[in-house]
Amino acid sequence: MFETIDETLNWIHGLIPHGIKPGTKRMEWMLAELGNPEQKIRAVHVGGTNGKGSTVCYLWHIYQASGMTVGTFISPYITSFNERIMVNGKPISDQDLIKAANLVYPLTLAVDRETNLGLPTEFEVVTMLSFVYFGMIHPCDLVIYEVGLGGRLDSTNVIQPLVSVITNVAMDHMKQLGTTIKQIAFEKAGIIKQGTAIVTTAEHPDAQAVIRDKAREKNAELYLLNTAFSYDSLGHDEDGEHFNFTAGMFHLHDLVLHMRGEHQLKNASAALMAVRYLAECRGLPITEAAIREGLLKAAWPGRFERMKNDPLVIIDGAHNVQGTEALVCTLNSYYEGRTIHLLYAALKDKQYEQMIHLIESAVHDVTFTSFNYPRAASSDLLFDASQHHIKKKDPDWMHALNDLIARTEPGEMVLVCGSLYFISAVRHALGDEKSKDM
Repeated sequence: MFETIDETLNWIHGLIPHGIKPGTKRMEWMLAELGNPEQKIRAVHVGGTNGKGSTVCYLWHIYQASGMTVGTFISPYITSFNERIMVNGKPISDQDLIKAANLVYPLTLAVDRETNLGLPTEFEVVTMLSFVYFGMIHPCDLVIYEVGLGGRLDSTNVIQPLVSVITNVAMDHMKQLGTTIKQIAFEKAGIIKQGTAIVTTAEHPDAQAVIRDKAREKNAELYLLNTAFSYDSLGHDEDGEHFNFTAGMFHLHDLVLHMRGEHQLKNASAALMAVRYLAECRGLPITEAAIREGLLKAAWPGRFERMKNDPLVIIDGAHNVQGTEALVCTLNSYYEGRTIHLLYAALKDKQYEQMIHLIESAVHDVTFTSFNYPRAASSDLLFDASQHHIKKKDPDWMHALNDLIARTEPGEMVLVCGSLYFISAVRHALGDEKSKDM
């Protein structure tokens, strides 16, 4: 059994990576052995291709502002492993993580020994830790669960939520989820439960059709963007994004988000529709003041996050094509005409060629780099995929970052983007400087 946090994390990280053995059978067996702690959790389930984390963030802050104790389960983490499981934004303590691990560890051996299902994956174990924590160690008024990958076969898909959310559907994780929007939407729609309402901002006609069919099959009330609810952008200023929200006869005017980009209005609207449904149909009352405060306070590490002011350094975890498109729109909206120096790293199993062609259209120059991760693309590979006329490569990202910061003139900016795993490393390196600089 585990006595230290290092022993615990070494065990977790030594397990089979997520995605190799999809399915919920191992989860169901282990949870049954524990008396099904997941059934004690009042949860909201959030899936989709992009915007899951931001939507979780809006929901958490709104309900925390109302005085509730709110748990969150997210992936991947940006700063520390413990932030994958949080209560009101406070990561699980090392002591509680060890306690949960000592309950889960024997089950990981037993499920392999007693069934033909094999050993659990790393993500399954982390999800189990969250169920033990929220269901047995630290109960909450509400827990917001972010889907890890897909939905139908994701290990979080054993919960019976109060409401489910699918933010959008786009091309990502094609190896695991499929090569068409319909196939990917089928996996995302797998989180729709019998009689449980589904909120979605999916806009692709094929994705909408799949979600409609699944909702009809499951007798689940469907709340679709621009049908059941909508938003109107009022533009942005130094305070952030301003917008109106409408759901039937319910209206909120001049709401403000600090998280930048018009795509955030869709994520916030998905959260607001879920909040409205929970208030009307599930007995979770909310005040307009809590909604406004929660939206305003919501901030998510690595999402168009300002790390330095002098020079301006922004990091963003745009790790797929749709996320990169949203980043380009945000850059054009907020920093049009600004000289932007880009530091870029990505995973080699992503659509890095398309992402590079998108992001390099919005920047003055590009430095391609790499980082310590098994799936990281080399700086050579990324450099060769680029068509930018001012580009260089440096496999040492720390050296490349320091060089860019040193030669950035007043009025210019440094943008760091690509893989979330890369952003996590950069954010950690710049974290101490951020607290001094801001």
